[in-house]
Amino acid sequence: MTILALETSCDETAVAILRGRELLASEVASQIAAHEQYGGIVPEVASRNHLIYAPELMERVRRKAKIDMSNVDAFAATSGPGLASSLMIGASIAKGLATGFNKRYLAINHLEGHLLSPFFGNGDVKPNISLIVSGGHTMSVRVRVGLICRAVCSIRKISVSVA
Repeated sequence: MTILALETSCDETAVAILRGRELLASEVASQIAAHEQYGGIVPEVASRNHLIYAPELMERVRRKAKIDMSNVDAFAATSGPGLASSLMIGASIAKGLATGFNKRYLAINHLEGHLLSPFFGNGDVKPNISLIVSGGHTMSVRVRVGLICRAVCSIRKISVSVA
């Protein structure tokens, strides 16, 4: 299965194309410079920049992966948590492509993505205790077989990543 995935949960735009467990192409556009003058992330600035970067990144990964969009089996986007206006951009693009090409749309949980990323391409998810430090979320999560997760400890609203 070939998937085109978009990540627009906050201030970075990322697009990747995967075939099974193989990463065919991946591109990321940072917005650090755009937000630096404000001393933090401005949601409106982030979402407007996603509109600029996402189409460019999609074209670059499509060329790198050497595939036609009609050969993509599913389109995925981060569904949350994150900045609502930023999440809407990625989800709208992925849903539009899925509808236009009559393919599946996959909504991806941002925090589960962090939990699964160490296992990408390596086989099955192993039971573990993970620490997530992302945006407004800092938590320790116990992951059991089959990705049954339970937060061991969680701090919300203030994250050590933004403190």
